[in-house]
Amino acid sequence: MKEEFKRNPVTLFLLSLTSLLFLLMQLLYFGQATSVQAVITFGGLYGEILKIFPNQAWRLITPIFVHIGWEHFIFNALSLYFIGRIAEQIWGSGRFLLLYILAGLSGNIFVFFFEPSVVEAGASTSLFGLFAAVAIIGYFGSNPMLRQLGRSYVVLIVLNLVFNLVTPGISLSGHLGGLIGGALCAVFLPTLYEANTFSRTQRLSALLVYLALMATMLFAAFS
Repeated sequence: MKEEFKRNPVTLFLLSLTSLLFLLMQLLYFGQATSVQAVITFGGLYGEILKIFPNQAWRLITPIFVHIGWEHFIFNALSLYFIGRIAEQIWGSGRFLLLYILAGLSGNIFVFFFEPSVVEAGASTSLFGLFAAVAIIGYFGSNPMLRQLGRSYVVLIVLNLVFNLVTPGISLSGHLGGLIGGALCAVFLPTLYEANTFSRTQRLSALLVYLALMATMLFAAFS
């Protein structure tokens, strides 16, 4: 366990924080932890509230750590454990944490813009961002293992998006936002092993596109 923590401290921290919040929800809202009140109290996103109280902009990040029901939590926790360890080894702990937060933020901004009347929570915005980021690095990089992994993640992304389309109650906009944010982050956040995969101009362009897209959508959503 000590060796695991040394290798993947951020993954285990994110998993521990997510698990702790979920268990607290179960204790404080026993039998009603999936209610709208419980989700919003613990930091879920509801765009209509955010429009009225813009000082609660932290709700664009906190939903990453909040989950609605055991199935939702277990699926995302397992996904975080497996993809998180891979991504943390690729980007390093600090950049991996930034990637996770920025992808989740992007997904939540998409939800705020496209579905302001929906109560949203879950790590899947960040997880879709991680899948997209690894796929981008695999496609443009030269590492054969990452290339193979990237191709498998592309298939996984497509299957999940199709599943989103036919399954009610799943936020397609949040997942698309996470994908776009993660893909852009993969360009401007250099990896540990192939830091020169993208040029300085490409990195700067991706960063500016990310910032401009998020700022434009936020401005439009609040307006």
